[in-house]
Amino acid sequence: MAENENGAQPQMPQMKVLGQFIRDMSFENILSRKPIDGQVQPDIQVQVALDGRKGNADGQYEVISKYNITSKNKGSEDVLFVLELEYGGLFQIDNIPEEQLHPFLMIECPRMIFPFVRRIVSDITRDGGFPPLNLDNIDFVALYRQQLAQRQAEKSETPVS
Repeated sequence: MAENENGAQPQMPQMKVLGQFIRDMSFENILSRKPIDGQVQPDIQVQVALDGRKGNADGQYEVISKYNITSKNKGSEDVLFVLELEYGGLFQIDNIPEEQLHPFLMIECPRMIFPFVRRIVSDITRDGGFPPLNLDNIDFVALYRQQLAQRQAEKSETPVS
């Protein structure tokens, strides 16, 4: 391992999950209110957004992953159910350089809590009268890059006065 300019060993990055919580959740079983004639072939659409902010103590951060899941019937586009979930984690993060902190928060933190999100989505859809929905793994690196590109595009479209 390389030494820094003081001759001391560099400290390894550390992350602890201090807590996890559901900030907001809504599940609407539209199929139960408006039955569909014929065969039901669900088409699932999942949208994910991430948000992070500094916590109250040094090195603490809150990261919220927001999931909007819609199931529509293929062909008719009738909505079967809508699930909105905001799931958060409180993290203690130490020894991460400032320039690497934002990607770390938006990639590693959501990755750590994703298995819990998957279980909640599965349980809610099953309890809501549908087969359990097991979300595929999410590529948080690709999602982060997509959000960066979107922000850059928005900045370039904003006229300067």
